Amino acid sequence: MITTSGHCPWAPRDDELYAQYHDQEWGVPEYDDRALYEKLILDGFQAGLSWRTILYKRENFRKAFKGFHPEKIARWGEKDVGRLLGDAGIIRHRGKIEGAITNAKLWAEMMEKGSESFSDYIWSYVEGTPRQNAWTTMDDVPATTPEGDALSKDLKKRGFKFCGPTIVYAFMQAVGMVNDHLVDCPRYKDIKALSKA
Repeated sequence: MITTSGHCPWAPRDDELYAQYHDQEWGVPEYDDRALYEKLILDGFQAGLSWRTILYKRENFRKAFKGFHPEKIARWGEKDVGRLLGDAGIIRHRGKIEGAITNAKLWAEMMEKGSESFSDYIWSYVEGTPRQNAWTTMDDVPATTPEGDALSKDLKKRGFKFCGPTIVYAFMQAVGMVNDHLVDCPRYKDIKALSKA
């Protein structure tokens, strides 16, 4: 675990799980279709809550959603919604649960058409290459960007749920479409190097 000073202040070092997430996952470019679906769904569940809340329930979510395999979730119905609403280990919000199933159906439709993968579609909004920002303070980091707004708008047009501009930009940051680690964060250069690999 990285423990040097200068890390991004949103991930407190006395919170081991949060610090580990920052140090090992956040901002690392992700191209796997299934993993991108999972992250979009978890960011949707975060709406109105803190990421810490979701992070501490993430393993429960993975168990409840059977590993977040969208091709399987796409076939779920009211029985599964009821099961999830009864699961105290996750966020029991009917709209978000139904949204995850709707999003899985749309994901599956995109994949079945074969013209583009979900990953190719998502990454096309940054031309397939992570954007390298150079923020020096948290006040510099935007909550939304034109690319994020455009992706959010198109996801909504396709019928995706819980994908507003702020949620989508948080998703873009998390999956490494943008490098929003502060420049003095030890992970900034690591992520920049990964993006060139």
